[in-house]
Amino acid sequence: MNRIYGVIGIKAKMANWNADFTGRPKSTSNGDIFGSDKALKYPMKKMWENEGEKVLFMKSWKEQKGSTVPKQLGERYVYLFDAIDKKTETKEVMRNLFSAIDVKNFGATFAEEGQNISITGAVQFGQGFNKFEDTNIEVQDILSPFMDSKAEAKGKEAKQATLGTKITVDEAHYFYGFSINPSSYNEYNEIVDNAEYTQADYEAFKKVALVSATAYSTNSKFGCENEFALFVECKDDKTYLPDLSDYVKFDSDSDSEPRTIDLTELEALIDDVYEKVEVYYNPFKLDVITNLETFNIFTQKKIES
Repeated sequence: MNRIYGVIGIKAKMANWNADFTGRPKSTSNGDIFGSDKALKYPMKKMWENEGEKVLFMKSWKEQKGSTVPKQLGERYVYLFDAIDKKTETKEVMRNLFSAIDVKNFGATFAEEGQNISITGAVQFGQGFNKFEDTNIEVQDILSPFMDSKAEAKGKEAKQATLGTKITVDEAHYFYGFSINPSSYNEYNEIVDNAEYTQADYEAFKKVALVSATAYSTNSKFGCENEFALFVECKDDKTYLPDLSDYVKFDSDSDSEPRTIDLTELEALIDDVYEKVEVYYNPFKLDVITNLETFNIFTQKKIES
């Protein structure tokens, strides 16, 4: 396999794709709203786990002294694979790590029981910046259906109290650039027999890249969906491209949907370097200006021009 580059677009409507510790949408010091790579990876890993794949870096729980607490990394490893101690060979641990689909794609740092393994993932993401210029942050008060249990202790009358707030954006469109470098694992191929990044690994990544955000519907994430994806398969392994999300132009001027994405500049950038390019998008909410082959992101069927 040669290098692959691409872009994943996430739409958020009355939702909060990636909150900071205050509950507000994550933003830079300049106020630019963005989503971290962790926000994108989590629904991917959750979808893999729901389909029965081995996912190492996923929170799981255990009982401890009458409480429920998260498992440590070593405990999660034992749950998925075998017991590990200081006599366990590094080769065996590495083979197990590469059999976890999230490690195979995103890499891992594993420092347990004398092991000190660092794997740089074949798949790397940038930060997903919001390209919609008219995003507003909405704050909703949430009332509790119960009396305030702390009111009497405070000398106040017990009554229905505000439970908290729910913070969303009215509309945002996040675009993540990514790259896949299969040769990242060349050094491990001499150690274990399952380190090679294969076409099957790429197809597994591609599947979740198209639908995992749409499939992941929690309270704050309902309203977040995959709306765009671009995959550029290069002609040779000596092709090096920048973050392609910088070359996706998003029209924020329209007062209503469908919004418009212009790939003209991106097409000029990748001209003559690709073997295959696929563009997926939501044809009901987006218009895409492109000469490239396009597909419905929900059905994966070709869109006839």
